[in-house]
Amino acid sequence: MQYIPPSTFRGHDIEPLLANRGLTADWFTTDDFDPHSTANVARVTYGETAAKIPFHYRSARTTLPQLRTWIERLVADAKTAQAQRGAPIASITHGPSLLLLGVTGVGKTYEAYGALRELAVTGVYGQWAVTTAADLYAALRPRHGVDSEVEFARYRNARLLLVDDLGADRKPTEFTEEINFRLINHRYENHLPTLLTSNVGPKELAARLGDRVTSRLAEMCERISLKGDDRRRAA
Repeated sequence: MQYIPPSTFRGHDIEPLLANRGLTADWFTTDDFDPHSTANVARVTYGETAAKIPFHYRSARTTLPQLRTWIERLVADAKTAQAQRGAPIASITHGPSLLLLGVTGVGKTYEAYGALRELAVTGVYGQWAVTTAADLYAALRPRHGVDSEVEFARYRNARLLLVDDLGADRKPTEFTEEINFRLINHRYENHLPTLLTSNVGPKELAARLGDRVTSRLAEMCERISLKGDDRRRAA
């Protein structure tokens, strides 16, 4: 693990994330020169995670207890694996998944990025791949000079994966159905932690994603339904 000198991460509003864990800014900015310290692991992880979070969500904080429970489960599993391997740091490799459901604008994406930020300051290392479903399909469409299988492997094998807006395509194609199945099936079989959001209601999931994908999501994910109106229109 590379040593990262303390940084204030100005504009990221990181103090509340630390406070939720009973930590302080002093802990995060302790210059202990130890690449394996939990504070350094938190700095490295937060820096890598923040680079994948859109500017709009740079100060997001989750409000959902289910997301915080999920974070604690990932942290506990990583620490157990660390003890079993005798590893210098705790890293997330396997764990449960979540599916956030709700109409457009209720805050699913905000909550998801808030969870990424809160997990990042725990002192447990986690590497995220982040995409929207639409961007995923676009990145994997066959085109000259791009090996789509190599590109697909980035998402399929990611230690942690966020896919925002799954099922947004109202008329799934054979191509998108294949991508959905291959991605979800691999992560289902290998217990790879996946955070998914979707505007699609529970009864519509099978129609948008297919029975095979929906069945696997039902087993691998805890389902969280967000209620409310479109916050963007109210702003």
